[in-house]
Amino acid sequence: MKLIAGLGNPGDKYKFTRHNAGFMALDYLKYQWGFNFKFESKFNAEIAKINHNGESLIMLKPFTFMNLSGQSLIAVMNFYKITREDILVIYDDIAMPVGKMRFRAKGSDGGHNGIKSIIKVLGGDNTFDRLKIGIGPQPPIPSEVYVLQNFSDEQLSDLKPFLKNVQLAVETYLEQGLQAAQTKFN
Repeated sequence: MKLIAGLGNPGDKYKFTRHNAGFMALDYLKYQWGFNFKFESKFNAEIAKINHNGESLIMLKPFTFMNLSGQSLIAVMNFYKITREDILVIYDDIAMPVGKMRFRAKGSDGGHNGIKSIIKVLGGDNTFDRLKIGIGPQPPIPSEVYVLQNFSDEQLSDLKPFLKNVQLAVETYLEQGLQAAQTKFN
């Protein structure tokens, strides 16, 4: 069983903000793969238990708000006995432009509070798979302001076809592994 977590903030206020790129990716997969999320209070998250191409998956959207994303993730990992080797975290990256993505197997939090929270609940272990989705370039405003702004209309129009590539990237990751996904999509 694998866990795919998309990071974001719950509520309509944040639905189309740059920080919700992880939620947007999972919502796109929901429509393409035909599943529904259900809120589970014990995880403080929306989850979906699905089978995709023979792979058992837990899809996770933490409702803890970004800075506490690790709380939902570790609760799901513990409940379903999922190891960190079987998780993929999808989240926004301010350093990459919209339309770019990058898989990584480990690394620092890069100033991303959701990733910082996950590393903390994993006891400082930063070796888990990630798919970073570009939300830049950032104008000369504080990053905490920029990430909570809605995507511009132009960025949203670029993002829609890009989410199809995210779907293909996740499918490659699931079917062929991280290295194949990195080679094809980084």
